[in-house]
Amino acid sequence: MYAAEAEYLAAGGPGTASFAPLAPYFAPDVVLHQAAGLPYGGDWRGHAGMERFFQEMSRVWEAFDIVQQQFLATGETSVILSRIRARSRATGREIAFPILQTMAITEGRITEVHPFYWDTATIAAVCTPTSEAG
Repeated sequence: MYAAEAEYLAAGGPGTASFAPLAPYFAPDVVLHQAAGLPYGGDWRGHAGMERFFQEMSRVWEAFDIVQQQFLATGETSVILSRIRARSRATGREIAFPILQTMAITEGRITEVHPFYWDTATIAAVCTPTSEAG
């Protein structure tokens, strides 16, 4: 799935590339739970929701690179620790942070994803333009 995601983004990502290469990795009723404090927070449901999520991520991040990844558990419940380096599209500011994800997998497809961020407030702040007026 991560390789397909990288290909999708390299092909232009949301609004340009087809979501079709990613779709087989997700169950039709997949649910992605993002922390409410993030600019793309909330629950994203189904293939259409996942496609909208990738569009929103593209709107928020100019770059979002996985620089290191460790699979801590695999199987019906997978646990993945990723180290991210990202650059906000709105501010140009960069940040590095970890994400720990749990993924439920049924019949070879991802059915539910829970990403856990170390500091959602800092991530949101990096993405929020500040006023220069004072």
